[in-house]
Amino acid sequence: MTGRFIKPAIQGRPPHLHRFALLAAASWILSGAAIPARGQDLDIVLYAGDPAKPAMIDKIEDAEEREAFVALKAVQDPGRKRELAEEFLRKYPQSWLTSFAHAMAAKACVALDDLQAGLVHGKRSLEILPENGSLLVTVANVQVHGGLLDEAEVSATDALEHLRRFQHASIYSKAEWARIRQELQGSAHFVLGRVAATRGLRSTGQQRAEQLTVAQRSLRSAVSLNSSDGIATLLLGIVEYELGNRDSALSSIAEAARSPGPAQSRALAKLREIQQSEGRATQSFDEFLAGIRRLRIDPRWNQEIPEPIRDGSGTYAGSGACAACHQEVTEAWSGTGMAKMFRTYAPENVIGDFSENNEFRDATGELLARMLIEDGRHYFELPAGSGSQRFRVDYTIGSKWQQAYATRLPSGRIHVVPIQYNQLHGKWVNFWEILDDGSSERSKVRNFHQMKVSTSYQVHCSACHTSQVQAEGAVIAPERMTFRETGVNCEMCHGPSQAHVDAMQQGREVSAVANEPPLRFQDLDHRTYVAACAQCHMQSGVIQPGARGELNYSGRQVAFINEVLQRPYEEYSRSAFYKDGRFRETTFIVEAFMRTQCFRQGQAHCGHCHDPHPADSRTNPTSLKFRADRDQMCLQCHQTMADNVESHTRHAADSEASRCAACHMPAIMNSMMFMAGTHRIDDIPNAAMTEKFGRSDSPNACLACHAEESNAWLASELSNW
Repeated sequence: MTGRFIKPAIQGRPPHLHRFALLAAASWILSGAAIPARGQDLDIVLYAGDPAKPAMIDKIEDAEEREAFVALKAVQDPGRKRELAEEFLRKYPQSWLTSFAHAMAAKACVALDDLQAGLVHGKRSLEILPENGSLLVTVANVQVHGGLLDEAEVSATDALEHLRRFQHASIYSKAEWARIRQELQGSAHFVLGRVAATRGLRSTGQQRAEQLTVAQRSLRSAVSLNSSDGIATLLLGIVEYELGNRDSALSSIAEAARSPGPAQSRALAKLREIQQSEGRATQSFDEFLAGIRRLRIDPRWNQEIPEPIRDGSGTYAGSGACAACHQEVTEAWSGTGMAKMFRTYAPENVIGDFSENNEFRDATGELLARMLIEDGRHYFELPAGSGSQRFRVDYTIGSKWQQAYATRLPSGRIHVVPIQYNQLHGKWVNFWEILDDGSSERSKVRNFHQMKVSTSYQVHCSACHTSQVQAEGAVIAPERMTFRETGVNCEMCHGPSQAHVDAMQQGREVSAVANEPPLRFQDLDHRTYVAACAQCHMQSGVIQPGARGELNYSGRQVAFINEVLQRPYEEYSRSAFYKDGRFRETTFIVEAFMRTQCFRQGQAHCGHCHDPHPADSRTNPTSLKFRADRDQMCLQCHQTMADNVESHTRHAADSEASRCAACHMPAIMNSMMFMAGTHRIDDIPNAAMTEKFGRSDSPNACLACHAEESNAWLASELSNW
């Protein structure tokens, strides 16, 4: 059959655009009530089932703006929704809710058949929040309908990734989200199938067969997920017929012909064409259809075959067992921040000033904490009711830029003191008050003596600061949580290694599989590598306790590293982001990196730039691999850029402005009271965003140096680049 036979399936606007046009663009609760207090959602461990707070409007102080958005969200009619969305965008161009207003405008436009306007709004929304899986599905359908095959493929692929990565939003139950996600995934697979089918029917020979096979696989997934989708079923049948799978093809097309909707008439027409092309004119059409109904197609063709996983065989040897054979690496690791992330108290490990600069006062000058040493032991003296209470330092947390301290109760519960010592600034600070704007329970120094769960180390810190944490009965409560080792040990990254230790001691051969513990990071794929680091460096990662209450480790021998589900970004306080969508806090450093093309297309991972256990950790706190020439972090992949630096940077080759990180990793992320380079490392200065949101909410690398220049100058310079 020729390419003309696919036209009935791919001409006309597919029903997918209607079906998903009015799905909620924002996955969060919003009402006309007072703005909720900001939640404690930064620098904290998340567990499955933790309630999300409606934090999206915590920055909206303008009552009219808030009311306008509430009205926009409430309206259902697509014409009115588009009108209100575009009015909102005109009236509040600098709103925190710009991305969501564009998303709702996009879906309303699609429902109104104004696909071009829908695409424009959709792209503007995704520029700020690219992880909107629902919107990506809508955009992908519009793109494939318009013949933008490459763009549609990227959008649909991204949609599937984000739908897989992110857990359900708080406005949905798990069951509701499972149904919605399945529909969205099915539609994304349909787009991929349609893209491949179109390419295949435009090609010849081997390329034709390869593309049609890709289309077959995607469309089978689409039909499996959305069995009532007549268009996908029809297109699958056409592809099957082109591949010579006559029985499967006829069965699918006949199924589409039985489904009321836009596919029905096309499917019937296709069956008549096939009947005539096969020389069955003497047979009535009803007889032809009856023959198709008698076909028996194996229903298992659309089922995925899961990869085998050996579970329960991995046990942990402890970091001491690694030192016997890996002494040099162990010594290097012992000097890193990971090893010192949480340590049992030793006087020599304390970096805070407990002797001279040893008081902390609030903004009014009232004394809230006194740090002291008595008989060689470090203590905090904090308010307790009408008097004060002394708390012993039993643990130190951190060793580089800032250090926190924890005290242990006789019950085994460990609590973190709000007052921390910032070594860069040489002073004591209430770090939680800085991070949470003083709104969180954990920042209230006067309440520390009450030992509430808000200051519990086991609940809020242990999963990233200690190794092999377990919650008895999978219950997240301080008294039920224990850990095997302080700090981040070898097996937190490399996995359960007792089997490896036993094999080495007995002289047996060991597995050479890269992702079987102990993981061989030099051989891992980039996603697994980053997932290992994301265990602690991904703020949005949600911990799901294992069958035995495992919180930050696994007994699996294969697939030891799981890609954890993430909380949707729209359920975080806006303080974690800039208005242009970039991440503001270093706790989201993996999330920022995963947005880059370096990761998505170039397969870059953390180890390309960082050494997790460098020999020079004392003088290299960021564990860089290329300290002497930091440009090599980029030039190891982009070597041609070094051939003529000035033609690329437009600055003198030896100037700071010609360093790769100056433009592509500007210091715009908040860390421990200093600014760190963004890890959205393909960041390109964007004059339009800075003009729209202003320098404070869309910082620009060019204006960081040329602060005296105007936005007009910036736009002119970048347009001539």
